[in-house]
Amino acid sequence: MPRRVRSFFVKLTHVFEDFFGPSRRAADPDDTAPQPRTSAPQRPPAPQRPPAPQQPPAPQQPPAPQRHPALPTSTAPTPAPLHVEPPNPAPTSLPSPCLAPDPPDSYLTVLSPTPSSQRQHFHAPEMFCNAQGFIMNNPQFNELPSGSGFERLLKYSMPGAFHDSGVRYPPPKCHLGTRNDYIGLITNWALGKSDRKEPILWMHGPFGVGKSAVAQSCAEALERMNKLAATLFFSRSNSDRDDPQRVFTSIAYQIATICPSFGEIVSRRMTEHPALATKSLSVQFEVLLVQPLGQVDIVRSGLKGRVVIIDGLDECRGTQGQCEIIKIIAASAHKRTTPFRWFITSRPEDPIIRTMKSPAVYPARSRIKLPVSRKIDHEILVYLTDELKMIREDHGLPESWPSEEALALLVERGAGLWIYVSTMVRFIKDENSFGPEDQLLIVLEFARKVSGKVGPDNPLVEMDFFYTLIMQRVPPKVRTTVRKILLAYTTFNLSPSSIATALCLSVEQLRRACASIQSVMELQGSDFKSMSMNFYHTSFLDFMKDPQRSGELCIHGDFLIEYRRELLERLHTICSCSEGTVFPEPV
Repeated sequence: MPRRVRSFFVKLTHVFEDFFGPSRRAADPDDTAPQPRTSAPQRPPAPQRPPAPQQPPAPQQPPAPQRHPALPTSTAPTPAPLHVEPPNPAPTSLPSPCLAPDPPDSYLTVLSPTPSSQRQHFHAPEMFCNAQGFIMNNPQFNELPSGSGFERLLKYSMPGAFHDSGVRYPPPKCHLGTRNDYIGLITNWALGKSDRKEPILWMHGPFGVGKSAVAQSCAEALERMNKLAATLFFSRSNSDRDDPQRVFTSIAYQIATICPSFGEIVSRRMTEHPALATKSLSVQFEVLLVQPLGQVDIVRSGLKGRVVIIDGLDECRGTQGQCEIIKIIAASAHKRTTPFRWFITSRPEDPIIRTMKSPAVYPARSRIKLPVSRKIDHEILVYLTDELKMIREDHGLPESWPSEEALALLVERGAGLWIYVSTMVRFIKDENSFGPEDQLLIVLEFARKVSGKVGPDNPLVEMDFFYTLIMQRVPPKVRTTVRKILLAYTTFNLSPSSIATALCLSVEQLRRACASIQSVMELQGSDFKSMSMNFYHTSFLDFMKDPQRSGELCIHGDFLIEYRRELLERLHTICSCSEGTVFPEPV
């Protein structure tokens, strides 16, 4: 048996022993910002995989003029008021308490600023090897940052979290004609056209209301205006997109790609001091951002007033890292050591709320609340009408599909929760189903049954009912495989190929199992060895891990005990047969 497979099973054995041992600790109640679990061995920082080839975002087709069906009187749309905190009174001076620890002087002395007058020369005689018969008049070459320093910076970044990453393609973003009020407010703030002058704008709201979609749409709009500096879209379900230690390296890398002079300085520093990316967050911020920016002509470089977008801060690993990031950014805003504006989104988790309300941060930030609201039903109707029209045209369905009554019921059950509505659409167009007509009937029947159980204004509970429906539609034998895949993924964050090896699945078996729940996740990539799993929303994995929500579908509890025995038996058989080593029989 290959060593890597044997190592996986040995590690899994230790994990289960810790998990079910008498010294097992109580679970962390903060499921939105999990701390390192004592049941799983902590992995050392692994080199970041290079980003997947980026695909150009699919152009949005403006919807053809059409008359949308009217909603019932109970859901008549009204303009959605923006839940925006009043502007902070302009303070004469910001508070001076220490906001974040300054880097040690001894370390900064070693990294003294590199004189900007020094130029790097490009020596490439091989470029014109054996060339003849041409003339170069006043040639000028611009060298982009490259070499070991720049490559090392990328290695310690999170390219999968960038707004244009192929890993996130197609990214969630606002449907044409929706959320225009929030997008306009944020872009006006970014361009300095708002009465809000604070350098930090914080948008918070519960899961599923569309925070990431708003952030993505703003990022694309600001990029077209050359006003975007960097982006980070955290994902708790992906270890390549939740590391606080790689936040400022990721921001520095993106700035280096748009400002060559900044990139040269940072690349040189990473070459001369390879351990920079492993230093504390405050040291990274100072040495990779503040000091290099101090040597760049901010106005001529075009960096002045650009925006850094950090989405889903609550999905960054560990509450301590989340709060430290906020404090460091606020300290920079207080001292004006960086020329950027900072747009941050998160769920309203207590540690983040306390930090944002602290005297050290509050004067530098403004706040927007993005709530679950029935006042956006008209936008949800636009989205559903356009999406179902495309499904109708793709499958050659009659013009009468779907009916106005069906649309109205979907809007009613969506209850202002975007993640619920978008999941219903993916379920209806599931390619592995009997067709969109039957899928829509299933959704409508489900909506009518659930409406009497959870009431009209409890979409979060209804979302759990819909996740239950998705799992129950999977054939029982395949469902067991799906649960094993989810357990292996959430416990070890393994790649699909590693999961297939661990579970003794063929490539086709793994593909079919994942395809059965493609309304909540997808396999990305054509090469199996480099393929990755992408979950549309972390709420599905949260649901599957919580026995109070998922019941008998839960991947923990009794299922975990049963699966543990199966893996131990497999470990005993495989390892004993492969090397003649006899392991104790599973208990």
